[in-house]
Amino acid sequence: MTSISTLANYPAPIRILAFLLLLSLLWLPLAAPIALWSRDPNQTTIWVMSLLFVEFVLLMRWWGQAIYRDRQIFQTYGLGWNLPNLQDFLRGLGWGLASLTLMFLLQGALGWLRWQLPTGDFWRIALEGFVIAIGTGLAEELVFRGWILRELEHDYSASVALGANSLIFAILHFLKPLPEAIRTFPQFPGLVLLGLILVWMKRSTRSQRRTAVSLQTQAGRLGLPIGFHAGLVWGYYLLKLGELTRLTNRAPDWLT
Repeated sequence: MTSISTLANYPAPIRILAFLLLLSLLWLPLAAPIALWSRDPNQTTIWVMSLLFVEFVLLMRWWGQAIYRDRQIFQTYGLGWNLPNLQDFLRGLGWGLASLTLMFLLQGALGWLRWQLPTGDFWRIALEGFVIAIGTGLAEELVFRGWILRELEHDYSASVALGANSLIFAILHFLKPLPEAIRTFPQFPGLVLLGLILVWMKRSTRSQRRTAVSLQTQAGRLGLPIGFHAGLVWGYYLLKLGELTRLTNRAPDWLT
């Protein structure tokens, strides 16, 4: 344990890579047999990604205790199960849905899409999309605005951590074949902007706690970015898979 704890003295990129290496060593021996034996690609994806997230959470708990002597690492990351976080989540969910709806309304006004009546499966799609959106928002925000942001803030200034976190978020969401990456590159600044917004949302919930010797600023809560992220995913799921809109092909694909 003593040798592991010395990782806290290494630069943030080394700590992040060490964590990912440990996670890979734990995940691959279990994920590989599932991928080889499963005949359904969709089921395979669900199982291996669920396994990855469970192992990530367990490793994160161990990481907090072993590296930082922190037995409440999830609270440190901002994932407290409390009323303020729930209120933040609901507010963020509403903001995410409203933001995406406004964007699609603008596209409709410009003639880029047309609105349609929902299909008979709309409510099933809505429930399915809500579950997927919550899972996606929780997992990605715990990774990016929780773990990675905290590792960066441990070493760097707030502005450097903000920029680095947003770039990492955008790059990892832009991993695709080179021709497709070039074709859709105008979307990349939007991903960077989204990363910035999600960090700002977390930091907007920071509070101060007075100790015997100083006034300490808390890291902020994840409820707001989780809700906003989930709102965007859920809204997109409803509008696209729920077939509420139809493209008119009057604008490039990367714009719609």
